[in-house]
Amino acid sequence: MRPHASDLLLTAIAPAIWGSTYAVTTEFLPNYSPMTVAMLRALPAGLLLLLIVRQLPTGIWWRRVFVLGALNFSIFWWMLFVSAYRLPGGVAATVGAVQPLIVVFLAAALLGSRIRLPAIIAAVVGVCGVALLVLTPRAELDFVGIVSGFAGAASMALGTVLTRKWQPPVSLLTFTAWQLSAGGLLLVPMAVIIEGAIPAPIPENLIGLAWLGLIGAALTYVFWFRGVARLQPAIVSSLGFLSPVTAVLLGWVFLNQQLSEFQVLGICLILSSIWFGQRHTPRTLPPAGTRQPS
Repeated sequence: MRPHASDLLLTAIAPAIWGSTYAVTTEFLPNYSPMTVAMLRALPAGLLLLLIVRQLPTGIWWRRVFVLGALNFSIFWWMLFVSAYRLPGGVAATVGAVQPLIVVFLAAALLGSRIRLPAIIAAVVGVCGVALLVLTPRAELDFVGIVSGFAGAASMALGTVLTRKWQPPVSLLTFTAWQLSAGGLLLVPMAVIIEGAIPAPIPENLIGLAWLGLIGAALTYVFWFRGVARLQPAIVSSLGFLSPVTAVLLGWVFLNQQLSEFQVLGICLILSSIWFGQRHTPRTLPPAGTRQPS
């Protein structure tokens, strides 16, 4: 059975909004360093949600939440920024696009999901689409940047699979609050040690931080973790391809950036890969933490 349309659409909202991060950061937060933005994006949003849900983890969930917070936020964003600093944006995005392919194999190892050829084909086509969308012929490679890009993709992939495996007996809002707060707390020492004092915010900075934190983190990750709980991991991770699509389209509409024929082809390949993947992946999921028969 195919995924329900509402589950796909709600989950797709998250990466589509994440695609606005580049435009919002460059236009509203030009004087803020990347690690500081990441910390200010996660921690205030997580603490705000904690004030709403008024529930803390208990027992084993303390350890699990910090593992998930590190994988989904701290390590992922840290490696992402290292990759972005050391590589041209197109190369960094293309390297990070291997995440859905990693998820296919991690889900097989940790959840017992079958490795399906259509999922692999869809992931490879999606990577090719991202390459056409953002890669330039003059892009230069850097070993540390490439390794960091793969490490970030692997961190988010493992976080996605473990989030599916470890489903706590609490609401999605509570689970999101826990992970955002844990990830934000882990980012604090890195932001302070690496980047120093936080600049005094002006009104446009507050607008940018509010968008990235309240919309780009608190709201979107509720949708994202909902999708992780309801959809096959391969389908969820493939929706991440929508982020570079949104980023390029926003740059074209609002920042007067050019949209070439190759980029249009890349968008078509990405959308085709998402459609193909969800058409050939069953909707039904085993209970979290159990294994599917081979």
